[in-house]
Amino acid sequence: MRITHIEGTALPMRGDDIDTDRIMPARYLRAVTFDGLERHLFEDERTGSAAGDKASAQHAFDNPRYAGASMLIVNRNFGCGSSREHAPQGLYRAGFRGVIGESFSEIFFGNSLIIGLPCVTAAHDDIRRLMERVEKQPDARIRIDLQAGTCEVEGFTCAIALPAHARDALVTGAWDTTGLLLDRYAEVDRVAARLPYVAGF
Repeated sequence: MRITHIEGTALPMRGDDIDTDRIMPARYLRAVTFDGLERHLFEDERTGSAAGDKASAQHAFDNPRYAGASMLIVNRNFGCGSSREHAPQGLYRAGFRGVIGESFSEIFFGNSLIIGLPCVTAAHDDIRRLMERVEKQPDARIRIDLQAGTCEVEGFTCAIALPAHARDALVTGAWDTTGLLLDRYAEVDRVAARLPYVAGF
């Protein structure tokens, strides 16, 4: 599946260095499948159990103004910490189809790319403007064009970036390795038939 554009409403998640331990608590890493992980995003913070704190301010993920958002706007070094792929899996299963931020952890970025969740970067001031606009108008629709390298919302346009190999994988569909294999399954069968460790010695 080719991913050239992402469009939808957004959820602003303020704060630098939001790590994967916060995004997906470690106790859910024992899951056999990724099904249902969306229910546990930021669970400790949302219930007020993190570090024994009481829930005081409403968490962004519980704010009804951003219900149904398909894009996440973040600050610097999002997804740092452990390498758990459960974090992007939870975000994807919650309906997010793109993340735009100042920077991302390399492993989080890679885990997101593998499942077709583009993580694009923008300048600090542009992220600030995007967050402010969405906070004022939660129903504003954001459009990210991976080929043109732009992000647009309500008359505001800024440049976005991602590594060339990631952009090419997304826009050509090469990120979906399972899909590529299924599209050429007859060829896979032919190769497997002549491999001795598959067809027999």
